[in-house]
Order: sequence, then C-alpha cells, then structure tokens
Amino acid sequence: DHYREEAPAHRVKVDGFFIDKTPVTNRQFKQFIKVTGYVTVAERIPDPRDYPGALPEMLYAGSLVFQKAAGPVDLRNPSAWWDFVKDASWKHPLGANSGLFKKDNHPVVHIAYADALAYADWAGRELPTEAEWEYAAWGGVEDAEYAWGAEFAPGGKQMANTWQGEFPHQNLLTDGFERTSPVGTYPVNGYGLQDMIGNVWEWTTDWWSSRHPEKEAKSCCIPQNPRGGSEAASYDERQPSILIPRKVVKGGSHLCAPNYCRRYRPAARHAQPVDTSMSHVGFRCIMRTGGANS
Repeated sequence: DHYREEAPAHRVKVDGFFIDKTPVTNRQFKQFIKVTGYVTVAERIPDPRDYPGALPEMLYAGSLVFQKAAGPVDLRNPSAWWDFVKDASWKHPLGANSGLFKKDNHPVVHIAYADALAYADWAGRELPTEAEWEYAAWGGVEDAEYAWGAEFAPGGKQMANTWQGEFPHQNLLTDGFERTSPVGTYPVNGYGLQDMIGNVWEWTTDWWSSRHPEKEAKSCCIPQNPRGGSEAASYDERQPSILIPRKVVKGGSHLCAPNYCRRYRPAARHAQPVDTSMSHVGFRCIMRTGGANS
C-alpha cells in the first residue's frame, strides 16, 4: 500500500541476535572518539578524485543539515531544505557554532556508513542487516501498519518522533521536538526497544535495491539471513558519473511527514550513499548469538 521499493512482501528467517535498546547516543559516541581519536567522514576534506567535476572551493569538511523552508516548496527538490554546511559534524550538528549542550542523550547524527562500522568494531558489535533490523522493529507485531499497531497516533498519543504538519515549512511540534529527541522518550515496542521508528534513520549493512528480489517472494524455501542486493546495483542511476554505493537505512526520522515521507514504518526503507552524513542519520548495533532461529 506504500512505496514500490518495499515490495514484494515476503517472509525471511534470521538467526538470534541482541540489539541496542536505543540508537547510539552522543554520550556513547563521544567516549568512542575519546578512546580512539577517530575522525568522522564529515570532519574530513573530500578527495577530489571521488567527485569528478566538483569545484575545488566546494570541497570542504561538512555535512548535510536540514533547514526548514519559509513556505511550500516543490517536494521533488530536496535542495530546498538541505544545505551542505561547512564544519557540520556529530559534535557540531548545525555547523561550526553549534554544539551538544543538553544533547548527550540524543542519538548521534551526521554519521556516514564507515563511522557506524568503526564504532561497532570498537564496541565489539556489528551493524544489523535490513532483515534483522526490521524483525526487531516489529517487536512481535505482524501485518500491522505501524510498529505498534494499526493507528499512527492511538488516542492522539505520539508514538515516535516524526514531523507534524506540512513538510518542510510547517512543523506543529505536537510531539514537542523540532529536531531529534532524547532516546527513550517514546514507548518501548514488544521487544523492549525504543526509537526504532522516527527520530533518526539507522544504517543497515544491506546494499540498496529498488525492490526486494521476486525470487525470494516466490521461493519454496524461506530465505535464511538475507543480505540484500549487490554493491554494483546500488549505484544511483540518476548520477552515472558518481559511483557512490548506497546502503539501506531504516526507521524514518523526525523529518518524516504524511505529506512527504511516510517511512515511519518497519517495512519502509530508503537509499543512503555510504559517504553521506546528514542531520537525521544515526545507527544502532547488534551482537549475533549464532544460536537458534528467531
């Protein structure tokens, strides 16, 4: 009933795993940086060889930051609300003059895929596959519109940090948050997990594909621990000169709105270039048990 890339619906099996209760927070990521000295992708000056045709003066460290529009805009043009801001990074989420005051318990953002991998390796964990992530997000609920059931805001109660109003110019702030919210603000799902929906998009290890494989939907056997499509097929065909592979991100974010992006659902998925960090992209980790099927 929603987006083409979610189809076809099909069953899979995943082995047992533990998953973080919430997305990785600024406090946790800060400790990782303190111990390792790691420098995130957003803090590095891009290599001109990776961006043929780019103007040299445009190649500087930074990240994409959401900017609320002054009024209605063409929703086919994301540049109307995204700006590449110099020196924006996990510790300066809105640019050089911003910081993390009172945001230690918010999810870390401006995280590229390599950053998430580096943290997971340091923590002795891994990133989830799309199937693992989606299994966890459902929390035991199946065939429902949302992770918590059939109604988006049951009894008027906000169940996740999403956008209320007309995106990208009218934010009614019904949930009280203009951007990210502290992790754990919203109710747990059936598995005791929080923020699986909304707040920030979360990285998975699967290469992006425009649709799930038809053969999996029609196979006599349920796929075991699927790993998505190929790296080569993940490139954006609209930018043939820039071969940046894309991974699947899940869960939607605080910018998902009914009039633009109804991806605040477990089945929803989105393509994210591995080199691109944004003010609404974070992650959480898992630890596989190697045990029985779940």
